[in-house]
Amino acid sequence: MTATPRVAAKTVLVADDTAFVRDRFKVAIEGAGHKAVTVQNGPELLGRVRLTRAEIDLIVLDLRLPQGNGVALLRAIRKIDQEHPPIMVFSGTIASADEVRALGTLGVRGYVNEYMSVQHIVPSLVPHLFPDNSNRRSSPRVVLGIPVAYRFGNTIAAALTLNISRGGLAIRTTSPLAVGTAVKVRFRLPTGKGEIDTEALIAWTDRRVGMGLQFTKLAAPDQATIDDYIQGHFFSNRKA
Repeated sequence: MTATPRVAAKTVLVADDTAFVRDRFKVAIEGAGHKAVTVQNGPELLGRVRLTRAEIDLIVLDLRLPQGNGVALLRAIRKIDQEHPPIMVFSGTIASADEVRALGTLGVRGYVNEYMSVQHIVPSLVPHLFPDNSNRRSSPRVVLGIPVAYRFGNTIAAALTLNISRGGLAIRTTSPLAVGTAVKVRFRLPTGKGEIDTEALIAWTDRRVGMGLQFTKLAAPDQATIDDYIQGHFFSNRKA
């Protein structure tokens, strides 16, 4: 078995006005050996960024924070520093597809469902906490637990997915493969009529969480099926 490198601890700033969301993300992040800092309104968030931005590895942001609403809040962060820290947005706080496009112009790294299961939280953050290892395009991730089979060399393994994006899957496993390993993957979406067969590379690994697969070869009809599934589920659980 290939040994998995020790994962360096990171600091995540979680900005949400709901204690339930803040507490769940804090538990998941700290349970994986990282540090979580929480804030609950716009001025508190901006104050933290001004004072400690060099220490923050990732912000996970509620766009509907009190006293800091919408895309204007992200613009205020970027006035402090144009590039750091990287930012992910809670998908349930996005108002429209137009807002997604605006966020894309401001360098948002990705999106995460604030009400996903605790065990799914860190896998959604890992590609953005360790961008040098993941090398993935930002895209919405939808929590999804379905069986998946993957083959590497002469070995076939089975696992459950943690989430899916249009560019790949996160998989729960205690024996992740080395980054860069080529695999063949088969799975069926809940709304799909047939199996999806694709090729992928291991994009990130964390023994406490699992691993991420980046699609490298995917038939156009299968890509369309995945895109339709993500589009249909991305805006679920939207915050009022």
